[in-house]
Amino acid sequence: MTACRSAYNEGWDFWPGGEPLLDIVAFAVFTLVQGRLTFLAFRQFARWKSRRARRAAGGTVLVFDVLVFAAYALCSSSRLTELGVPPRVDVTVGAVALGYFMVATASYVLHAIFSAIRTRLGGDIDPGRRRVLNAAGGALAFSPLVVLGYGALIERLNFRVREVDVPLPGLPPDLEGLRLVHLSDIHLSAFLSEDELARVIDAANELRPHLALVTGDLISGPGDPIDACIRQVARLKADAGVFGCMGNHERLAHVEAYTAVHAARAGVPFLRLAARKVRFGNAVMNLAGVDYQSLFEKELYLKGAERLVAPGAFNMLLSHNPDVFPVAVRQGYNLVLAGHTHGGQVTVEILDHSINPARFITPFVYGLFRAGKSAEYVTRGIGTIAFPARIGAPPEIALLRLRKA
Repeated sequence: MTACRSAYNEGWDFWPGGEPLLDIVAFAVFTLVQGRLTFLAFRQFARWKSRRARRAAGGTVLVFDVLVFAAYALCSSSRLTELGVPPRVDVTVGAVALGYFMVATASYVLHAIFSAIRTRLGGDIDPGRRRVLNAAGGALAFSPLVVLGYGALIERLNFRVREVDVPLPGLPPDLEGLRLVHLSDIHLSAFLSEDELARVIDAANELRPHLALVTGDLISGPGDPIDACIRQVARLKADAGVFGCMGNHERLAHVEAYTAVHAARAGVPFLRLAARKVRFGNAVMNLAGVDYQSLFEKELYLKGAERLVAPGAFNMLLSHNPDVFPVAVRQGYNLVLAGHTHGGQVTVEILDHSINPARFITPFVYGLFRAGKSAEYVTRGIGTIAFPARIGAPPEIALLRLRKA
């Protein structure tokens, strides 16, 4: 779906934006729903006796339609920023427009389903039951707003530590039980403050990791506080150090080079098609990192990264995009750490299946994946994009423990 400052040529963004087909489908759905709601409103206004009231109400609805679609379209193409509007205002306007469309669409669909059920029950329902049904229908139609509010006010900031054992065949004995803290998709921006990020860093440090790793998207777009994010990331404490790789939003904000230089000065190397060897006892971990790998260039996934694989070492790859996992396996990496998907950010469980926007982009949405002797962990990350809410996909600080399979 369309997001503020989405950039098709700068790589894809699972949700919303960056994937043209999803953008087109989303815009079409929103247009149809809003058109239907406008039609129903005008049909209701037609019953009013006062011509002046009908005109005023109809004009208000039409003005609202124009404003909300204009906000949605201008934000998605960064036109507001180009017109001199501050980036924080740009993303806030876009979030409000997108949030409205999501709530309106969900409410309309739920109301339509409820109406169909009520019609199927027939017209011989006594007045008492009819009133109960009408109240239930109203509550159901209102529920998406409640859910979105919960996701924005509560679940978005419900930072959790998730501990995961990662079994790996042939793991060197000196890497057994190694603790890795994995953070991703911080998105320090209008939707996440530095104080909130500081809470995350403090919680990560309490885990006393051997190694801390950050897989991209420190900020969301131009104008966001990259220096503040680097300052907080540099507070991470780990026995063998802190390392990172770039995400698509560093590219989108044109701060890749800036981030690499200033993070290195703060003691956090960002690996850009580069590798560092870290020794734990007699075991050597070869830690490699790549810049964001664009979905539109799958044929170029991890081009050159095969040269970073060190024979005889345990090879771990940092890649913001989890979709590279099959290529990483073929190249000989033992473990891949990734983010990017936010775990879907909005996830609904239906018949034991997770339904979320990221499913349309990659099968590697969230959790631990295995292929042969290799594994990948995809974290839900910390921040949000497009609108400040998480539903069914709370933010997480991942603590991974390496185990011999």
